[in-house]
Amino acid sequence: MILKRISRAEAVDLLRHCVEDGEVQYGPHFRKALEEESVDIVDAWAVLRCGQIFDEPEPDIKTREWKYRVEGHEPGGKWLTIVFSFKEVNRVFLITVFSVESRRKR
Repeated sequence: MILKRISRAEAVDLLRHCVEDGEVQYGPHFRKALEEESVDIVDAWAVLRCGQIFDEPEPDIKTREWKYRVEGHEPGGKWLTIVFSFKEVNRVFLITVFSVESRRKR
């Protein structure tokens, strides 16, 4: 079932719900990107729990789902962006992760 587009605030709330009480799935690209960025899943979880969504969601033409980006600093100071979609109300799918050098803590 494809979920309708929701606001950034609703997406943050739903993401936190999935992290705490639902299901978090890691896509193959996400797993590879973690390694390429030299961050581990603990770093990603810190951003999932405390990060913010600054941009409006984007439609994924291929899956017809809405993609969201949660951003924040991981414990080591690297600014991470995690792209994800909701597969169900209780299930989030992590698509990819990347760091943004210009937002690194100084």
